[in-house]
Amino acid sequence: MNYLGKRLFDIVGSILALLAFSPLFILLSVLILITDGRPIFYRQNRIGKGGKMFRIIKFRSMYKDADKILKSNPAIYQKYLENDYKLPEGEDPRITKIGRILRKTSLDELPQFINVLKGDMSLVGPRPIVPEELREYGEKKNEFLLMKPGITGIWQVSGRSELKYPERTRVELKYMQVQSFSYDLRVLYKTVNCVFKRQGAF
Repeated sequence: MNYLGKRLFDIVGSILALLAFSPLFILLSVLILITDGRPIFYRQNRIGKGGKMFRIIKFRSMYKDADKILKSNPAIYQKYLENDYKLPEGEDPRITKIGRILRKTSLDELPQFINVLKGDMSLVGPRPIVPEELREYGEKKNEFLLMKPGITGIWQVSGRSELKYPERTRVELKYMQVQSFSYDLRVLYKTVNCVFKRQGAF
C-alpha cells in the first residue's frame, strides 16, 4: 500500500469511527467526569514515525497522580519495568474502577482515532511505544521508526499484553514485510474479534 493510499484510508476510517462512536464518546466522558472528575482524557508522550514525539490520547483510566503512585512503590515500579511496561491484571494501583472496565473492553483507546485523523498514527501499524521501550528494538530501532504507529496491528491480534519482548519486536517488525491494503483489512477484522473476546486486554 502506498503512502497516499494508506493516509486516505486512515482519514476516511477515523472520520467514520469518530462519527459512529460519538454517542459512546459522550457517555464515557460523562461517566469519567462523574466518577473521578477532570481531566477526561489522558495524554502521554509516545514515539512516532521517524522518532518524532507525539501525545497519544486515551480516555483516562488511571488516577490523576498515576505516575507518582507507580514510582512511590519501588517494588511495583520494578515489576512494571520487568513486565514490558505493564503490570499484571488486578495488580495496578493506578487504575480507577471505571478504568478497569475501559481497559478490559479497550474503550479507553477510542480517542486514538483523533491521533489518526491528525496524522500521528495509522489505523494499522506497530504499537505506539513510550521512549524507554525503544531500547527493546536494539539495532532494529531505525527500521521500527520507519513505520507510523497504529491503533491496532499484528501485536494486538497476536496476544496483546500476553506477548512479551523480544518476541514482540519480531512480530512488530514483520508488519513492514507484509503490509498491504488487504492485510490491513484482515488485521482490523481480527481486532474486532479480539476486542469482543477481550483477548490480552488489561
